[in-house]
Amino acid sequence: MSVPDNGTAKRRLPIGIQTFRLIREEGCYYVDKTAHIQRLVDAGRHYFLSRPRRFGKSLLLDTIKELFEGGEELFRGLAVHDRWDWSVQHPVLRLDFGRGSFDEPGLAAKEALAQLDAIERRTGVEGRYDTAPARFGHLIESLRERSGRRVAVLVDEYDKPILDALGTPEVARANRSFLRGLYSVIKSCDAHIKFTLLTGVSKFAKVSIFSGLNNLTDITLDPRYSTVCGYTEQDLDEVFAPELPGLDRDEIRRWYNGYSWLGAEKVYNPFDILLLFDSRRFKAHWFETGSPKFLIDTLLRRGVPTPDLEGMVGTEALLSAFDIDEMSVEALLFQTGYLTITGEDAENGLSQYRLGYPNREVRQSLNERLLVALLPDAARRLAQKTSLRRLLADNDFAGLEALLRAVFAGVPHQWHTRNNIRDYEGYYASVVYSYFASQGLDLVAEESASGGRADMVVRSESGVYVFEFKSVERASGRALAQIKEKGYADKYRRLGRPVHLVGVEFSREDRNIAAFEVARAA
Repeated sequence: MSVPDNGTAKRRLPIGIQTFRLIREEGCYYVDKTAHIQRLVDAGRHYFLSRPRRFGKSLLLDTIKELFEGGEELFRGLAVHDRWDWSVQHPVLRLDFGRGSFDEPGLAAKEALAQLDAIERRTGVEGRYDTAPARFGHLIESLRERSGRRVAVLVDEYDKPILDALGTPEVARANRSFLRGLYSVIKSCDAHIKFTLLTGVSKFAKVSIFSGLNNLTDITLDPRYSTVCGYTEQDLDEVFAPELPGLDRDEIRRWYNGYSWLGAEKVYNPFDILLLFDSRRFKAHWFETGSPKFLIDTLLRRGVPTPDLEGMVGTEALLSAFDIDEMSVEALLFQTGYLTITGEDAENGLSQYRLGYPNREVRQSLNERLLVALLPDAARRLAQKTSLRRLLADNDFAGLEALLRAVFAGVPHQWHTRNNIRDYEGYYASVVYSYFASQGLDLVAEESASGGRADMVVRSESGVYVFEFKSVERASGRALAQIKEKGYADKYRRLGRPVHLVGVEFSREDRNIAAFEVARAA
């Protein structure tokens, strides 16, 4: 088998290909993750990894499958090749819950039995039991006995039967109970297993699904494996070098880089990069392949103002506290890939992780969806976004005020309570923030200053705009006064760009702007 050298000529982009053999035999681009796999095999036996959707988890599992089955010709030129004992092959038992939907009772068990039945037919093992856990255990023991080698057990999308049914909690709980029994087999068959890796989007609490499998090592936030899925800057510069000409490298970073699991390097979502290279267009490739409806509904039901999404913090335990009956917003956003770790603060041996949007794609696209949920007749108001950048570029504050008044025109009385935002100010601030963020502007919510936090700061080539929002009975000038008194603009003077102070007051009675005041920082 001949595979072109990296970085010399264009290859086929492996869009939608999750089969390692196909990627290698067809000469596709491949980012070598085998050094990570070798480290895992050398260091332990039973592992768990959580990553957002379309991050390369299935390809990782398929690569591990080919390694244990001894497909040496596929690994020539890769990091693992000269360190692997190719004279030894291990049977592989792989389950994949990525196909199908599991939002009705009994479908998870039926799918597991169907996959176990297919493995039995392929391996010649006689199925002797009616339940999935019993057949799973029998297969592991039989494959070990027949081959004389311990078995590699790989489970892809281990959590999908639960995630599919979150809208129907009783089905989700039944699926959780079934999976708990199925995965507990891995512990009871420990003597027959060489290696285990379970992957999924979420990490359910051990007491809910892994109570019978407490020997898993969770590598989700292990810095040594932070790049086990995803592409690094070096990967783009070396592996995908033929695809880069004609594309703005800094724009690629702004749009798609930024995911972090505590490693020294941030990574790109592979799906985004492959579709960018294919289409040559900067757009929300990853975001558009999924529906965040459950996430949007949860944020609105919990009454989370959209500016607060950038300032969330959580411990490792909180970010892992994902379950049907107890689901933190921080865990939901982090595990699904809409927020990532932007920093770590450690005190008295306890780490807290700061969360934020990973990149422009996520911030812009998620806030566009949030804006639709926050505003009545949002489609018409979204059409007005086209003038926002022009107004900022021209420093046309009268036009900006008129635009925002048009955005809020027609908001029904107490519309914000329909979305459970906890107060008028929170609702109006959420709309403005999501409106600006959906334009892909460079902005920060709750930006720290010496005297407190500015509600929103927008940076552009034409200047820096420091916003403060107030909900008032009548116009008071307090919003602009607070920016000045608290010194919110002081830190931006050194940037050498004009700094504008914008105080916006919202009338609770009129449900629109009561005062819009602008001043130039001295």
